[in-house]
Amino acid sequence: MSRVKRGNKRVQRRKKILKRAKGYYGTKSKSHRIAKQAVDRSLAFAYRDRRQRKRELRSLWIVRINAAAREHGLSYSRLIAGLKKSGSELNRKMLADLAVREPDAFSAVAQLAKSAL
Repeated sequence: MSRVKRGNKRVQRRKKILKRAKGYYGTKSKSHRIAKQAVDRSLAFAYRDRRQRKRELRSLWIVRINAAAREHGLSYSRLIAGLKKSGSELNRKMLADLAVREPDAFSAVAQLAKSAL
């Protein structure tokens, strides 16, 4: 079997891992073996949490819309049902933004939903 001389490939690969582990506590940023485990774990969390962030934001929007809708005598589900019947194409992100930043505009939207019901 022939001998493999890796040259600088091994160094480059290890430097890449240690660069990603910069800022980790203790051995996790110094030792290649431990750093590789920490980096792999953090990349897995990053992948998972990019999807979780979308879920968390949607639930936050729903909470905000519900709170604003109840001030106008509607529940969240009744508001959404009314908006669907009226043919409004406002999504939850925009509705939550209106509820927080422009309460007057949200009250108009709530009146539209009420009239459609």
